[in-house]
Amino acid sequence: MILQMDNDVLTLAITDRSTLYSSYMSFLPNGGLFIPTKQSYELGDSLCLLLQLMDGVNKIPVEGRVVWITPQGAQGNKVVGVGVGFDQGGEEAKAIIEGHLASFPSSSRLTFTM
Repeated sequence: MILQMDNDVLTLAITDRSTLYSSYMSFLPNGGLFIPTKQSYELGDSLCLLLQLMDGVNKIPVEGRVVWITPQGAQGNKVVGVGVGFDQGGEEAKAIIEGHLASFPSSSRLTFTM
């Protein structure tokens, strides 16, 4: 996973299904992604994302809000970062992510959030 921030836009490249599975927040109505970062955010902060998924050439623009925070020193040595829930309009990103994960075995695998 590669994260880059430029002018309040986070560019996130996820290149493998295992990382995508661990990052995806399927329990949110419009989907969302956990983003490992030490950058400080508050719940409800708006973020603009440009997602590049797997070997896709195009970057998918998605707006969302911080809905999850894993702080430094979290129980279980969880990865520090934030979960961004997609706003309305994130349907394209959600559909593409779920398409990549459709045949991925997921029954008992841990994720960054749950």
